[in-house]
Formats: sequence, C-alpha cells, structure tokens
Amino acid sequence: MKMDRFLQLFVVKEKKFYPLYIRQAELTETAAELLGRLMREAKPENRGKFFTEIRGLEKEGDQITARIYRELNRSFVTPFDREDVNRLASQMDDLLDHIHDAARRVVLYNPVRIDPDLTAVQELILEDARLLAAVMKGLVTLRKKPSSAEEKCRNIKLNEQHADRLYESYMSTLFAREKNLPELLKLQHIVQALEDTADTANDVANTIKGIIIKFA
Repeated sequence: MKMDRFLQLFVVKEKKFYPLYIRQAELTETAAELLGRLMREAKPENRGKFFTEIRGLEKEGDQITARIYRELNRSFVTPFDREDVNRLASQMDDLLDHIHDAARRVVLYNPVRIDPDLTAVQELILEDARLLAAVMKGLVTLRKKPSSAEEKCRNIKLNEQHADRLYESYMSTLFAREKNLPELLKLQHIVQALEDTADTANDVANTIKGIIIKFA
C-alpha cells in the first residue's frame, strides 16, 4: 500500500506539466487571433488596443514558462525527457514572443497598407496555433495515441512551407513594386517577423515529433 502511494505521488507530479503546456497554447492561440484582428483593423489608431492585449498575453506566457522551469528543477519524474520538457516550454514561449513582435512591428511602423500576403501568413500562424493547442490537450495520451499529434505536426510543416513560399513571392513583388523606401523597409520587417513566427511553430512541431520518436 505504501509503495502504491509512493508511485501515485510521482504520477501526480508528472501530470502537473500538462495544464501548463495547455495554458501556453491557449495564450498563443488567442494572441494569434488578436494579431489577425490587429492587422485587419482599417484605422491604425485602433490597433493599439489589440497590441495591448497581446502584450498582456505575452507577459502571462513568460510567467507560465518560468513556472515550467521551476517545476522541472523540483521534479524527479517528468512526462518525457527533461531536455524536451525544457525545449518545448522554451519554443512555445518563443512562438508567443514572435507573435508579440509581429504585432509590435505593425503598430510601430504603421505601414500605409497591409497587403493580402501578410494576412495570409497570419492565417497560417493562427492555424498552427490551433493545431498546437489541440496537440497540447492530447499530451497526456501522446505515448499511447501519437497518430493525431503526428498528423497535426505534418500540417504545421506544410504551413511552414506555404509561409516560406508566400514570403519569397511577396519579397520579390515588394522590391519590384514598392518605390517608397521607408514603406518597403516597414513591410519587409513585418513579413520577416511573420515568417519567423511560422518557422518557430514548425520548431515546436519538430520537438513534439522528437518526443513521439523517443516514446516508440
């Protein structure tokens, strides 16, 4: 009986990481949605309220990430390799940071227009955030039922490739069409931030795929 209670204690401690990852993903999904609303806001003076909300989510995300690190330092048993616990938390934090940075650039640079290719990349980022939110909710069963997470990770990879193509096409068109140098630089920095965000979502997916492989 005592041994059963001892083992149960480890199980409880292992499970404490799952709600934290789920919360990270929820914050990221909400921030990605707000980024879309910010970018589609016709009046630049109204974009600040969306950025303020994203900034608040980013700060909460930092707190969640710090808590994961503290729990990791105190835990003997973890749901998967300690390095992966750390890496997954760090990359999810990076993803939210990149969304925050993209929003900050839109507000700070205040470009004359937001081109459709930019919002197209944002839509891919939002899809990635939703896919990752679903993966995080299924982390507790990842070892036994990896197929759903694997499919979502493949879709995130496809989105990253799509974002790369949009970025390359947009940059080519931008340099050929935009004659106003300040506007060109503004849009270049914004699309770069968006493309970096899509890349980071794929980094998270790659970490999840690595965890699945170690479970096999």
